[in-house]
Amino acid sequence: MQIKDYPKEAITTPKSITDIMQAILEREDEIDKDKEHFWSIGLDTRNKIKYIELVSLGTLNASLIHPRETFRLAVMKSVASIIVCHNHPSGELTPSEDDLAITQRLIKSGEILSINLIDHLIIAKKKVGYKQYYSWKEEGLITT
Repeated sequence: MQIKDYPKEAITTPKSITDIMQAILEREDEIDKDKEHFWSIGLDTRNKIKYIELVSLGTLNASLIHPRETFRLAVMKSVASIIVCHNHPSGELTPSEDDLAITQRLIKSGEILSINLIDHLIIAKKKVGYKQYYSWKEEGLITT
């Protein structure tokens, strides 16, 4: 997705970023659609998207994540905050213990860098009538 394709308005809800990320996932090769993807979305001070970066492409049920790679472009582009997002190819939206642990690590890393992690989303493939995302912010696990 090119920068011109991003919405011009501010990102204000988890659903708005979920729609964007599902569209990106749908454009993947068929083989890669069934792998975990982990993205970092950089936002300016008005919560407008500055970039979307695929940080890690993993396996069917895991993706290697580290704060260094997650915040690399955020530091280079001087963003105010980031949202991280990953998919669960299984369609299960419940965060794993690893998901919870890396989110806490990313929150602490963001505090050190003065780049807020404002949400972590888990997305699933689009299915009519089913919830398509899990948001740490909506669940009260991120309070920035």
